[in-house]
Amino acid sequence: MDKNTEVWRQYYDQALSRPHSKRIEFAVSLNKSGLEVAIDCGCGTGRDIAYLAEKGYRVYGFDINPDAIDICRDRFDPFTPVSITESSFENFDYPIAGIINASSSLFFANPLVFENTWNNLESSIVAGGVFVGDFMGLKDSWASNYRTPTTPLSEDAVRVLFENFDVIKFIERDEKAKTSLGKLKHWHTYSVIAIKRQ
Repeated sequence: MDKNTEVWRQYYDQALSRPHSKRIEFAVSLNKSGLEVAIDCGCGTGRDIAYLAEKGYRVYGFDINPDAIDICRDRFDPFTPVSITESSFENFDYPIAGIINASSSLFFANPLVFENTWNNLESSIVAGGVFVGDFMGLKDSWASNYRTPTTPLSEDAVRVLFENFDVIKFIERDEKAKTSLGKLKHWHTYSVIAIKRQ
């Protein structure tokens, strides 16, 4: 087993014990599109998928890591409104959706084709639908020389992505803190919640 696989397995063990994010509750409350379809990008162990499915959403989750896919398939087989796919951001076939959740996952989108990836994401959100997610800033420890390619962006570059949205929350995090596995790193991220304009 390579080091990358082992790190992800440790992360998923931790993630399974965590509840869904409060941000996904907020996104559900903001969704005025009339479309109860959600995409969970880099879905991990499916903590937010479970909440969305409980709220009556048809949920499409994808992750590039086969361990995450195995966990989600075991977890959600009884739920007919959940579809789980092993895929990257670049190769996923995005359905039309009222919510896109990309929490702590766009960090790892392929930087060489990020513009195209974002265009696919944005195009799949209907008017009145909600984006909730995080972007890596330029000062993050993982912005360079990480074990896999990352897509760090400046604040201006992140804001430009939301020209067709009303931004509800835009929060910068710039601090040293531990990862979920207890390792200290410098976090530099932008967390965004935004509604697609009519």
